[in-house]
Amino acid sequence: MEPQNLTAVSEFFLTGLSDDPELQPILFGLFLSMYLVTVLGNLLIILAVSSDPHLRTPMYFFLANLSLADVGFSTTTIPKMLVNIQTHSKSISYAGCITQVSFFFLFGCLDNLLLAVMAYDRFVAICHPLNYPVMMNPCFCGLLVLVSFFTSLLESQIHCLMVSQLTFCTNVEIHHFFCDAPQLFHLACSDTSIDTILMYFIGAVFGGIPLSGILCSYTRIVSSILRVPSTDGKYKAFSTCGSHLSVVCLFYGTGLGVYLSSSISPSPRKGAVASVMYTVVTPMLNPFIYSLRNRDIKRALWGMIRRTV
Repeated sequence: MEPQNLTAVSEFFLTGLSDDPELQPILFGLFLSMYLVTVLGNLLIILAVSSDPHLRTPMYFFLANLSLADVGFSTTTIPKMLVNIQTHSKSISYAGCITQVSFFFLFGCLDNLLLAVMAYDRFVAICHPLNYPVMMNPCFCGLLVLVSFFTSLLESQIHCLMVSQLTFCTNVEIHHFFCDAPQLFHLACSDTSIDTILMYFIGAVFGGIPLSGILCSYTRIVSSILRVPSTDGKYKAFSTCGSHLSVVCLFYGTGLGVYLSSSISPSPRKGAVASVMYTVVTPMLNPFIYSLRNRDIKRALWGMIRRTV
């Protein structure tokens, strides 16, 4: 097949999760429900943090930004899939595909970096409580979020540039429910060995450094908690970071699970099904984890409901 330049490709075709027509209404209802729960749950967290003066602390400021990133992460992929199911179409325009790649890495990396920032916040709160108000002042917290955003923007633009340089054959069928960069590399007719190495290197840098920061923070936190003499003191110290630790385990656990499943199974369709865990399920569960395990959030949410009623 003759390769054609990417600029000549007008659209790609997303195969989705299943070709069975009878499953399409079920998938539409399921993912629409999950998307609405994700958006509603995360927006409630943002409203609770912004409306309750008691929640105007660094920890909840970062949580509100994480919820905003989760909404963006889900919105990048799910609405297009729902539209394709409803219209019985599998196409996505070239511009739409490049945009999806860009925003997917933007919000995915932002999630990753914000989790690292929140781990550092818990480290300062537990290991340096007397210096916490000075070290985590509003200006510094805002700077951490801005640095996280622009770092994520840099990573997304690097991936966007890499994809835009690819050349494709006539086969433009992506075995996924969104434009996944590795899938685009597999479709390319040109040599993508350097691009693949660069993609894994970027993933190791932008994913490995925040993960190392999280592990380092929690190593210091556990060491500090173990030195607390009373059992109640240990429980109180650990309870302040229990929700964050649960979200970290969910985020990296599902991501690792998708990577391992795609490595073991050669089927792209099974990899697409597995990726639902970190693209859809994780952003949906985050508000439940923080609201069910956090009395301050529950109090703020009940306060909002009482004021509304």
